[in-house]
Amino acid sequence: MTNIASKETVTLIIGKAEALILFELLHDFHRQPTLEIKDDAERLALVCVHGALESTLVEPFSKDYGEIISAARRDLPQQWGDPLSPHS
Repeated sequence: MTNIASKETVTLIIGKAEALILFELLHDFHRQPTLEIKDDAERLALVCVHGALESTLVEPFSKDYGEIISAARRDLPQQWGDPLSPHS
């Protein structure tokens, strides 16, 4: 079983414009938990984050990536709780 270190961090560098667009996108997502890309700016901001993640993470290129991502999907909700629950 793969264990993702919950205390391990990753630093991403993105532009201010991307950060502002992502802030609004995630603010809307927090109020209504569906992700709707409204325009090219939101799509481009997400592409920029994907590029930053791709150049930062090594795990997607691991032969064990399937296990790693499964563990991350399992561990993250356990770490943070259900975001839709009033007790989280």
